[in-house]
Amino acid sequence: MSLEDIRNVRIKKSELLKESGINPYPILSEIDHTIEETVEKFDDLLSKKKPITIGGRVMSLRPQGGLIFFNVYDGTAKFQGLIKKDIIKDESFDLFLNTVDIGDFVEISGSVFLTKRNEKTLEVIGWKMLSKSLRPLPEKWHGLQDVEERFRHRYLDILMNEEIKKRFILRSKIISEIRSFLEKSGYVEVETPMLQYLAGGASALPFKTHHNALDADIYLRIAPELCLKKLLIAGFPKVFEIGRNFRNEGIDVTHNPEFTMLEFYESFSSASKQMAFTEKLIKALVKKIPEEIVSTGGEKIEFSKKFNVVSYFDVLRRYALISNPENIGLDDLKLKAQQFGVKVDEGDTVAKILDNIFKKICRPKLIQPTFIVKYPAEYLPLAKRDEKDPKIVDAFQLIINGIELLKAFSELNDPIDQQERFKIQDKNKEAGDKEAQSSDEEFIEALEYGMPPAGGVGIGIDRLVMFLTNTKNIREVILFPTLKPKKETDKKEEI
Repeated sequence: MSLEDIRNVRIKKSELLKESGINPYPILSEIDHTIEETVEKFDDLLSKKKPITIGGRVMSLRPQGGLIFFNVYDGTAKFQGLIKKDIIKDESFDLFLNTVDIGDFVEISGSVFLTKRNEKTLEVIGWKMLSKSLRPLPEKWHGLQDVEERFRHRYLDILMNEEIKKRFILRSKIISEIRSFLEKSGYVEVETPMLQYLAGGASALPFKTHHNALDADIYLRIAPELCLKKLLIAGFPKVFEIGRNFRNEGIDVTHNPEFTMLEFYESFSSASKQMAFTEKLIKALVKKIPEEIVSTGGEKIEFSKKFNVVSYFDVLRRYALISNPENIGLDDLKLKAQQFGVKVDEGDTVAKILDNIFKKICRPKLIQPTFIVKYPAEYLPLAKRDEKDPKIVDAFQLIINGIELLKAFSELNDPIDQQERFKIQDKNKEAGDKEAQSSDEEFIEALEYGMPPAGGVGIGIDRLVMFLTNTKNIREVILFPTLKPKKETDKKEEI
């Protein structure tokens, strides 16, 4: 039977309810117990024979002559209901039998009892339709095996798969733990604009739109960094933000154009201090997650030990076999990239090609928690230069199980140096690097009023959740990931 045929049958059932004087989508509900509460208080409710009212989505229906067994689910738990023809009126029994389908939301009233099979059950003395469903639920994803369809119908994915729901509940708890950890450490949560005239704070291609009232082009932010550092100038010693960033980039197992970032900044701090603080944060989060979830299924990750620290160039030497990454020429590097199957676009700099080789060849080999330090200055134009070697910056990145979880650095607060670094980015952009950062004169002006030395950290929440839940695809930890629009020819559904 086609979906349209099923819809038409259910619409007729909805009309039958209306003809019987019943609104299939009423405003009010008289529910007084969640199903979870009913399960927890079952013995007390059983002894007192106290009538209760619960409600939820019908997940199964088993008519047996004058009996109808069914299960309802309200998001907290499932519970069995039983309607007996000799207990309620014939017309009420028949209406339930003829109009209720799996997927409908109903309210049921009665007293709890145990069946002969010791099944906790509610003997129904009255029922009410709360919401008539017009489409059938998938049968444990029978006919919806396509992963893309799971993401496109995420609400059904969660409804039919308890493990998916648990993962997103765990994601929420992880974010709550992060927030609590930072607040206990003296950080203040703030909110900064997502619409910006200049998309700064990271190297990425932004989404561009136009604001009609202001008659101005505007961008969805790629990072909140510059605004957060202005708050350090304003006198907030510790700030953090958890929010959405948007980058007009490709989609793969670790990238989604819309993603959640945590950024936190501390005045009078540095990359080394933030490295120690970040290690404490990650270890605190891991302690909150069951060990079997974090397990990669391969090499055991050691969190009891101090995290490894290794330089960026040493990693390239070890895994990419580039003997002189500090001084390699552009042509030689392009040849290396070709050997590794790493794409090189017109205008790509040495720093960018090295980073792409690092991501493809080196990063997957870093399983144990590893801080990567000593990046080339060109790679991070907002980071402070190393005082002993100005060609590199005082920065670090944390990689666990081949996933980049965060970037951090001692924040550049020298306005003259920052302006020069922006000029280099402008030249890179003119040469064809679409992801190069733009000069931000307002930020330079703010720096000229004086910004304290500071350490800043950016953590990709989605990737962190991927790691903490042992998930291999970023779309599995985002409730509604970005998907390619469905063609009209693909919208015809058969079940």
